[in-house]
This record gives sequence, C-alpha cells and structure tokens, in this order.
Amino acid sequence: MRELFSGWNEALIWAHLDGEMGESIEIRNEGKTESAMITVADFCFLAGKPNAELLKRISAIIIVPQNEAWEHLIESELNERVIKERRYAIKKEPDVFDRNKLKGYAASLDGEFEFKRFDEEICRQAMKEEWSEDLCAGFLDCDDFLKRGIGFAALKDGTLVSGASSYAVYKGGIEIEIDTRNDYRRRGLATACGAKLILHCLDNGLYPSWDAYDLRSVALAEKLGYHLDKPYSCYYFMDE
Repeated sequence: MRELFSGWNEALIWAHLDGEMGESIEIRNEGKTESAMITVADFCFLAGKPNAELLKRISAIIIVPQNEAWEHLIESELNERVIKERRYAIKKEPDVFDRNKLKGYAASLDGEFEFKRFDEEICRQAMKEEWSEDLCAGFLDCDDFLKRGIGFAALKDGTLVSGASSYAVYKGGIEIEIDTRNDYRRRGLATACGAKLILHCLDNGLYPSWDAYDLRSVALAEKLGYHLDKPYSCYYFMDE
C-alpha cells in the first residue's frame, strides 16, 4: 500500500504509514494492492486505481482524492451527498522559520490571558466545546493526547479561548491545529499560540506541518513563516 501514497506530501498520510494514527483499507488484485484508502481523524485519502467499493466504506467527513480520476468517480457516485471545496497545501520547509520573530509573536499575548501547555483540564475543556474539539479529537482520549500530543492554550480566567495543538502525529513531526473561540478572534491569540507550538517543535526536533482550510489560514501560516505550495480539491459530506 505504501507505494500508492509515495510522493503524497501529506502529514496525515505519514501519521498512518508510520503506525501512529488512523486506519486503512486496501483493494487487492492478484496479490497486489491496486487501490487504498487511509483515514485519519476527519480525513480520508484515496489512492491508486479509482474503486467505487472504497467510497461505500468512507467514515470520514473530508475526502481527499489523489487525482482527477478519483474526483470524477466521487462526483458520479456520491453526487449531491458531497460538495467540492478547495484547501491549500503549505510547503514543508524545515529551515524557513525566523525564531526571533516567532518568539516575538509568542510574547505578544495580552496580559489578560494566560499561556499554558495543555494539561488534563485544558484537554477536557477542548473536547467539550464544538469550536475547540478538533484540538484533541484525533486522539483516543485525553490520556492519549497528553502522552503523544502537544498543545499550548490561551486561557481567560482559566477558560480555554484559543489553542494550537497537534491534530495528528507522525515520526518526526506533527500536523498543526489552531482554533479560537468566535468572541476572542482578531486579538492575536491564534498567532501567539501557533508561534509557541512551532517553537516547541523546532526545539524538540519535530516538524510542524500545516495544511490550510481557507485563505485566512494561509495568511496566518505565511505570517508565521510558511509558504503556500498549491491549492487542492477535496469533498465534504453534506450529511455529516
């Protein structure tokens, strides 16, 4: 199966191939894998020869096809059940970050907020709220997150209002997730939390991988030192 995903520069795929997270399904023909699907958290990735049988077994919300042939199959088989959207791949450049600039962002948190690394209480807060659940949801539970994940939170009077964490982990890196409560946006919290997490990764030999949901996420990534690679197509289930 690994060869079907070769060259797909995606941290969530690496998380599964490294045996860290998720699950996979293979379609084999004459002893050889010809189609495969990897599912990690809310994402599934389809590779190899397009196969309608795999589409029936999707349990994720977001479908990422390897190529246009898969796109055609998804649209013909799932039609109105899905909506086509665009996400943005961010380049993976280990030596691109300006540590001094990141330290400045991390130190810019307003005095009314407290910076804290994720602990059990913060993790449980994150999992209870819809806006923040993705900060830890890729893990089995809080214990699993605290054992394998990383997160930095901005707290207001002890309440989580913004955070940056590992959506997924792979050998040598993480996939970053950043979320801020609606009423606390545009106050620099995402920038400060993101900078803190990136610095932690750099100090510990981890690569902080980033994939952007929209152009606002691209802008934040670029502010923190990343560069846009390219847009790509994905599909969201409408009934999820």
